[in-house]
Amino acid sequence: MINRLKFSIDIKADKSKIWHALWDDSSYRDWASVFFEGSYADTDHWKEGSTVMFLAPDKSGIYSNIEKHIPNTMMSFKHIGNVIGGKEQPIDDDTKIWSGATETYTITEGVDHNILTVDIDILDEHVEFMSKTLPKALEKVKNNCS
Repeated sequence: MINRLKFSIDIKADKSKIWHALWDDSSYRDWASVFFEGSYADTDHWKEGSTVMFLAPDKSGIYSNIEKHIPNTMMSFKHIGNVIGGKEQPIDDDTKIWSGATETYTITEGVDHNILTVDIDILDEHVEFMSKTLPKALEKVKNNCS
């Protein structure tokens, strides 16, 4: 079953600095490493409508479509399927369970800070891991803004 989780963090930095801390290659690799050491994204400059692969060093991971990209404000992904050896895999019965899950990063203005919020669809078996790990990733993003 898919669960929708929401995480947020207050960051005293302007929206463009937070945006770069999220999506510039070196800072993305830094905060994504909390999920799996050496994680990276293979992307066409995060263009709306393009496909991005979220990969481990062995080129395994998932591929997703960038559904919405509003610079300095929002990036939304629809997760599609698995990647093995850098190649998109056909949708199988296991993948069908989570294919179409979404993950959205939003930056909104607070009083004396900005708020980075992540809304993410997670399978039951990954809720505990994400509940512990995603806040650590957000702390890394915040630290990369200072």
